[in-house]
Amino acid sequence: MIGYAFRHLGVRAMHIALIARSTLRVVVVSTALAFTTGCMLFARPPKNLDYSRTRRSESGAYLATIQPQGDTIPKGKLHRWTLHLETSSGQPVHGAQIAVDGGMPQHGHGLPTKPRVTRPLGAGDYAVEGMKFNMGGWWVVKFRVATDAGRDSIVFNLKL
Repeated sequence: MIGYAFRHLGVRAMHIALIARSTLRVVVVSTALAFTTGCMLFARPPKNLDYSRTRRSESGAYLATIQPQGDTIPKGKLHRWTLHLETSSGQPVHGAQIAVDGGMPQHGHGLPTKPRVTRPLGAGDYAVEGMKFNMGGWWVVKFRVATDAGRDSIVFNLKL
């Protein structure tokens, strides 16, 4: 009977040791991840970022301008934008398929909502609904544009 109790206690002690070792691994990995991410929070955005509301697309095919509703970009509120698109020669872009993406590069997360272009407004303007920024800092918003002429992307830097 005493031998059985010692064997049983040994198995139980080994089980507790395995749980403790696994827990320690999780704590070490979580701490390292939090430390690394935390360091990014204190890093400054790259110098000389262009915060203008009019930008050329990556390959130069389009010129785009963002116009937030009310002209300011609020924090913590759902709002909409107008995106104006024109060709490099200044002609309004009609019939574009546009996807919206973005996030905070320093924090490693995307937008808190899924904004989308809901309809064309005419004259190269498009309604962008569902924009929201939940905190201050450096944000990036990217529009991927597809037309019969091809595909291109426009990236806007925002400082809130």
